[in-house]
Amino acid sequence: MKKILIGVILTLAAVLIFRSCSEEKEKKSILKENSMLIQEQINNVSKLIVTEGHFAEVYNYKDSQQLFGPLITADKKALVVVNAEVTVAYDLSLIKFDIDEETKTLRIIGIPEPEIKINPDFEYYDVTSDYLNQFNAEDYNKIKRNVNASLLKKIEASTLRSNAQNRLLSELSKFLVLTNSMGWTLTYGDKHIQNLEELKLLE
Repeated sequence: MKKILIGVILTLAAVLIFRSCSEEKEKKSILKENSMLIQEQINNVSKLIVTEGHFAEVYNYKDSQQLFGPLITADKKALVVVNAEVTVAYDLSLIKFDIDEETKTLRIIGIPEPEIKINPDFEYYDVTSDYLNQFNAEDYNKIKRNVNASLLKKIEASTLRSNAQNRLLSELSKFLVLTNSMGWTLTYGDKHIQNLEELKLLE
């Protein structure tokens, strides 16, 4: 009778251990599948998103040099019309992530800064200069620097950057939807991201 009882106990123990191991393997398999799904989603959004805009600028350039004191000046001037194509881009392949299967957490570690590119087309009108103060390469470089600085101010005051941020937010929201649907957690730094409004704070 004892032998039968011991046999039954050993059989039950073996069944419980086997079931426990099977459940653990199944749990790990699910976690692995989930992490692979998240990785696949990351790969899908790892692209370059570009927002384009057009800006125009009319710039008056003037330079005067005193000769032999303030009595005589040599002037040069130009009217410059600039049409510029501007892009604001986020390279999402540079987003840094960490996938923690144990805690079921997708961590956003770092988001790339936007890349602003300005491609200006310069047209020069009414270019005049005195013999002793001729236009040279430095004048043209100075005009380009000043125009670029002015265009950057216009870009910051426009909706171009905010439009680019909205496109970035649209891509990041896919991670929030995915983690919420799978019972995972999305974090940025030490902050737990629970809704779209908190996601906007990442910008």
